[in-house]
Amino acid sequence: MAAEPTAHELIARHRPTLDQALEAIRTRAYWSPHPEHPKAYGEHGSLDAAAGQAAFDAVLGSRLDLDQPGTDDWVGGEVSPYGVELGVTYPHADLDELLPAMKAGQRAWREAGPELRAAVCLEILKRISDRTHEFAHAVMHTSGQAFMMAFQAGGPHAQDRGLEAVAYAYAEQVRTPQAAEWSKPQGKRDPLALTKEFTAVPRGVALVIGCNTFPTWNGYPGLFASLATGNAVLVKPHPRAVLPLALTVQVAREALAEAGFDANLVALAAERPGEGVAKTLATRPEIKIIDYTGSTAFGDWLEAHARQAQVYTEKAGVNTVVVESSDDYRGMLANLAFSLSLYSGQMCTTPQNLLIPRDGIRTDEGPKSFDEVTADLAKAVDGLLGDDARAAALLGAIVNPDVKARLEAAAGLGEVALASREIAHPDFPEAVVRTPVVVKLDGAKPDAEAAYMSECFGPVSFAVAVDSAADAVELLRRTIREKGAMTVGAYTTDAEVEREVAEACLEEAAQLSLNLTGGVYVNQTAAFSDFHGSGGNPAANAALTDGAFVANRFRTVEVRRQA
Repeated sequence: MAAEPTAHELIARHRPTLDQALEAIRTRAYWSPHPEHPKAYGEHGSLDAAAGQAAFDAVLGSRLDLDQPGTDDWVGGEVSPYGVELGVTYPHADLDELLPAMKAGQRAWREAGPELRAAVCLEILKRISDRTHEFAHAVMHTSGQAFMMAFQAGGPHAQDRGLEAVAYAYAEQVRTPQAAEWSKPQGKRDPLALTKEFTAVPRGVALVIGCNTFPTWNGYPGLFASLATGNAVLVKPHPRAVLPLALTVQVAREALAEAGFDANLVALAAERPGEGVAKTLATRPEIKIIDYTGSTAFGDWLEAHARQAQVYTEKAGVNTVVVESSDDYRGMLANLAFSLSLYSGQMCTTPQNLLIPRDGIRTDEGPKSFDEVTADLAKAVDGLLGDDARAAALLGAIVNPDVKARLEAAAGLGEVALASREIAHPDFPEAVVRTPVVVKLDGAKPDAEAAYMSECFGPVSFAVAVDSAADAVELLRRTIREKGAMTVGAYTTDAEVEREVAEACLEEAAQLSLNLTGGVYVNQTAAFSDFHGSGGNPAANAALTDGAFVANRFRTVEVRRQA
């Protein structure tokens, strides 16, 4: 069989990496096969900085032909948040032709088995990794992330999350043996004997609905979890962030075809302006799995209406930090300042509400009043972002006009502790770059609650005065329960307060970070070790990545034979 040597070669090439990933998710220790530093690329066939820039430049203004069936038009129109018109056009699909073509390759993909599917997925990830510099520019110019963040979060960190999903998918599929001999004693009579075969069977076509801010980081877990469990995957990118996922689809199709499988197991669904193809796709009978990151409104719609599919959503939440006391006041301020500033707060993990007792907090520098804490935090942010070039490299660009409008409106919600200012980007004069705003609110006033109990996505945070630590914990608990949270942080030197915060997070299922003062931030998670979201509160119905995220993407079908 012609594909057999390729299968053996792929398994031999990638099995060591798969084994390391399986060990990493077992131990939760630090591990990554994908280098974070740009200078690590350029050898063994990977693109260095210059080659990656050239590859990105070459795709601008081009037609990205994926050779998909059912192409009936060419669509595009992305404009970088940095002011660059990308000019790339993508195939628009006739779904009645594309979806049957995608299903046609699933039998051979199912028969390949979990190990070969995992190896092919790792080959796709390796090829993407080799083009990390190119992908970094694609992520930067669709999401507005600064280059280094786009390089790391859109490159190695996204690839880690994809590999993590493959590892979990493989582990869940091989939990049941492929074959078993079954014999039941019957006393003096001959035993009852059967041979049994167990096959992981895919659900059908999976749909990945991409987001604008983290197209690869949020897109890869679902894409690779579904592909590794035998499903075909249709990728529907956000209209403003098509390129990174289109390049991903291109790489996947090439790798699948070279491994002897149908390239149509992975396809792209780009859309015309205002077409709203996500709703159309989400309710088609062929779609059996949906992965979505974005607004609560559309996530709720998917959960209510896509009844034929398993739906995995990451939606909005109100991330909260309890500030009760600190034995490293300056470290706390520096950590919070960075967390609020990174990518202009355009992360689903960025803190929004800082709950601070109105009577102040205890610190290693003595007691600090509520006003002193907010003023010192403002100074910390100003110090971090005082140099415009450094600020631009940390903030990136505002991704869309809605974020800018929320930022400008926030100043009218209360007393401004830290005003936002405009920054001129040194390389992209048309980029919209703004520093964060911090607004003081009184947690006891009903009119303030409307602000701090709603997600204000972007560089907006509220310093909320509460009556006590107990009041802060109760507000934290209610916020998670009613609005959801992807992250929770707390600063305290009091063991009882720490216990109460932890208990609230355990009861309401929110991921907690305590007393971060160094180079790890509440809005960062590490693949193979940290869980992103919990699936247990309204912010998300799934976690990236655990067994539950992959196990229901396939079913185990048994064939029994008389022995």
